[in-house]
Amino acid sequence: MARRLRLQFPGARYHVINRGNLQHDVFVTAGAIKSFLGGLEEACTQYGWRVYAFVVMRNHYHLALETPEPNLVEGMHWLQGTFATRLNRFHRQHGHVFQGRYKALLIEDANYLAQVIDYIHLNPVRASIVPPADIDQYRWSSLWRFLQGTERAWLVAPPLLQEADFADASNLWRQEVERLVEVATSPQGDDRTGRGALSRGWEIGTAGWRRALAREHAQLALSSEMSADELRDFKHARWQRELDLGLAESGKTIADIACTPKGIPWKIALAVRLRAKAAAPYEWIAQALNMGAAASVRVYVSRAN
Repeated sequence: MARRLRLQFPGARYHVINRGNLQHDVFVTAGAIKSFLGGLEEACTQYGWRVYAFVVMRNHYHLALETPEPNLVEGMHWLQGTFATRLNRFHRQHGHVFQGRYKALLIEDANYLAQVIDYIHLNPVRASIVPPADIDQYRWSSLWRFLQGTERAWLVAPPLLQEADFADASNLWRQEVERLVEVATSPQGDDRTGRGALSRGWEIGTAGWRRALAREHAQLALSSEMSADELRDFKHARWQRELDLGLAESGKTIADIACTPKGIPWKIALAVRLRAKAAAPYEWIAQALNMGAAASVRVYVSRAN
């Protein structure tokens, strides 16, 4: 059976979900969770993503994110692959960490996004890890991060919450917790605490929006999971674009690369940028910047950080 196509376009919002391989526990330790969240932050920096909500459970994770550029496939390939490599290296293991392809449900607008965010923040309640009244005590959630006032450029408040007219703005997130507790204890069984349509299919929105989206992108923005060759070419183009930007901002040219020492500070700064913003491999950086061996570039970058 052919793989389902991924729909990508600038400004797309997604509910992203994946589980451990064979539903095994992946995030057993605090170290594993911190490693995943560190990778998520790196991915957001490299690909420009904005995350509205996340939660990490023992055997799965949920993300509500926006992609200003149509790069979900590339970014998720990097995020899951990088985390799996790091986890396997730490445990001296091999093999798959996740069950395969992640689910990515497109979200229609801010109202549906708000429902997804509630669904994500209430995940620990649904799993009976914490009672509704203690939803703010679950550490591995964006809700906890927001309550702590932890500043992260990639983690942003939901649009509707930004627009809300709270009586006490300084207590905004505490009031949000109170609202979530009401949702979790509501006898109506709100879908934000259930499984429902927020985690199934390929989209979260109205039927009319779904039909319009399919028509609009049938020939334009539907992109299958990239083949190895396509992904390689796409990555190379991203690395080169970041190199061109870095050279322009530093007032340097390709000619300067060829006639300057390997360890000159501006080359090291550019290597750090290529790693942080484009995830360019050391081998590519070494060749592109005429910096000698890949191992030498690794040392330069490590010292600079």
